[in-house]
Amino acid sequence: MGPPDPEQRFEKIYDAHYPDLLAYVRRRTGSPDDAADAIAETFTTAWRRVEDIPEGHDARLWLYGVARRVLANKRREETRRTALAVRLRAELTVWAENLAEEDPDGVRRAFMRLSPDDRELLALVSWEGLTSEEIAKVLGCSRGAVRLRLHRARKRLARELDSRGFDMARYGSRAIALAKGEL
Repeated sequence: MGPPDPEQRFEKIYDAHYPDLLAYVRRRTGSPDDAADAIAETFTTAWRRVEDIPEGHDARLWLYGVARRVLANKRREETRRTALAVRLRAELTVWAENLAEEDPDGVRRAFMRLSPDDRELLALVSWEGLTSEEIAKVLGCSRGAVRLRLHRARKRLARELDSRGFDMARYGSRAIALAKGEL
């Protein structure tokens, strides 16, 4: 008689040791979701390495070792994720403070009052430095449509700035004409 079928062997190991492994994992996690993730990952590893699992009682010990490493990896991931979140929160706080200082005339507020489509179009041009042809590819439309939409978005921004008392003259006659709807 040949070696047992790996699938049958895995099922036998799973059935025999699942309750003990679940209890082990549940006592070491903070939520049912975390426990479910850890037990799933433990048995996924067992499935991939079914040939490495020892026979008999040692199979349970081998699974405990896998579960222990899975839980340690999850703790390290959570620690890294928390550290990253703290760092990002600090960076975003500084960024938000700088925005308030950099926007004394309310340009950003005027920009944010535009529609999401207008903001995206103006951002692709101004912040990303894309050409009309490149924007057409990003948006999935023709260059002519981009040029028309961009012209209209610029007019709306100019009108928004002008209505808020922004000095359009510092940007030249074209900006004034846009604000007045002459272009």
